[in-house]
Amino acid sequence: MSRTVPISKRFKSASSSRLPWYGLGLASLFVVSLALRLWGLGRFNTLVFDEVYYAKFAAAFLQGKQEFGGHPPLSTYLIAGGIWLSERLGWGGPETYNGLSGLYISTISYRWLNAVTGAVIPLVLGAIARLLTGRKAIALLTALLAACEGFLLVESRYALNNVYLILFGLLGWWFLLRSLHRLHSANKLTSVVWLNLVLAGIGFGASVGIKWNGVAFLAGAYLLWIVAWGMQRLQQRGLPSLPFAAPLSGLSRLNAGVWALSMAGIPFLTYYLSWLPYIQLDPSTSFAGWQNRILDYHSRVGGMDAHPYCSPWYTWPLMLRPVAYFYKTAAPGDPVPVVGPDAPTHAGDVVYDVHAMGTPTLWWLSTVAIALLVGVVGYWLWRWATAVQAARSGTESTLSLSPDTQPYLSAAAFVVGNWAVQWLMWMRVTRCTFLYHYMSAELLTVLGLALVLDRWLHSTKPWSRRLAWGAIALVIFGFIFWMPLFLGLPLSADGLQLRRWLPSWI
Repeated sequence: MSRTVPISKRFKSASSSRLPWYGLGLASLFVVSLALRLWGLGRFNTLVFDEVYYAKFAAAFLQGKQEFGGHPPLSTYLIAGGIWLSERLGWGGPETYNGLSGLYISTISYRWLNAVTGAVIPLVLGAIARLLTGRKAIALLTALLAACEGFLLVESRYALNNVYLILFGLLGWWFLLRSLHRLHSANKLTSVVWLNLVLAGIGFGASVGIKWNGVAFLAGAYLLWIVAWGMQRLQQRGLPSLPFAAPLSGLSRLNAGVWALSMAGIPFLTYYLSWLPYIQLDPSTSFAGWQNRILDYHSRVGGMDAHPYCSPWYTWPLMLRPVAYFYKTAAPGDPVPVVGPDAPTHAGDVVYDVHAMGTPTLWWLSTVAIALLVGVVGYWLWRWATAVQAARSGTESTLSLSPDTQPYLSAAAFVVGNWAVQWLMWMRVTRCTFLYHYMSAELLTVLGLALVLDRWLHSTKPWSRRLAWGAIALVIFGFIFWMPLFLGLPLSADGLQLRRWLPSWI
């Protein structure tokens, strides 16, 4: 790999240079991502999967009613706001209207905001990669890989709430990293640093306001903050340590008071305020009462046999059990279950299948990448533990990190730490869980894949570079190949079977 430029110079260079390929690349990814999400958004004029809950909750809220679905109400406001704006602007033709939600509205009205949100997520993940590494190329690669994630595409096209949880959580991390970068540059807590800390706290709190498992984003921040302080304590005692590179190195400069205010007080206040519009509809249940109702709801959800698409946490990295969101067949000449022409009379049965699954080539490569990064982080932790033990026994010990290694190891620690929190939090959950509960963790593995591929692309070995380009090509090809299952495009029975690589993908 080429020599790494110091982090401060990299950020200075990034801010002063204006490379058109970077802006054009991100803009192109956003346009393509948004187009894929908005195309045919009203084709299935019905309620798809959990739209039977979230679209109905939003419609009820617009009518001044409370409907409780076991989660905090922030996504209800967002979808309701999308409905309100869309109906006033007249989006969606008459063929897209139905009354299934409790209001006679267009399917586009309760889906479009999800589409825009999903198109933004790859850009935010890329921005996080840039702050971690100081490099535009790796940011663009991260955004490209995330834009090719089929699960994110599916979740973005329907009135579901997972994309909001992910966006707010990633924004929380983006603002936190921005505050650390500013702290590194200014060497003090300026108003800009405080502003970004407050915005980070709002992002983390809003993620919890979508679903309680959004707290994993904040838990990941706590984990790395504790590690940063621990390593600083070791340095002060003259023991070997593995310090973070900038901007993560700034975590140890946020004392307990600053951290408690920005990463506990602000998130809790954001979460509390998110309940007030909902409680005002019916003040008979207090804020604390609603938290008890959420606990009670999840304690009553059935186990792994409660739903045919339940899947345990340890199967998620291999994507063994995707979720069928929509499935309809049309015989020759029959009306098809979409907004469009009837099935051609000369064709065989046509299948419309929307599967909530990731792009398999991206998903599995990302799983391999996170395993490699766990190995890298584990190796350096072993070297650190050995060095500490040697130092305590009076043996001379050194633990040095090259300029190339420290930034990469810090970014790897960020990915591995957050991924582990996001995934392992489900180990002790006994209720029915679904593959979409792994979405936040999986996007972190996508960032991890970008780190690995970037190292290979900068390797002096030709086979490493060829392997990296081959992996990128596989991701793009896989995204195109499985796109009919992401968009619900018409397929023959043979075409559908060609894309079902595992028996459990039904």
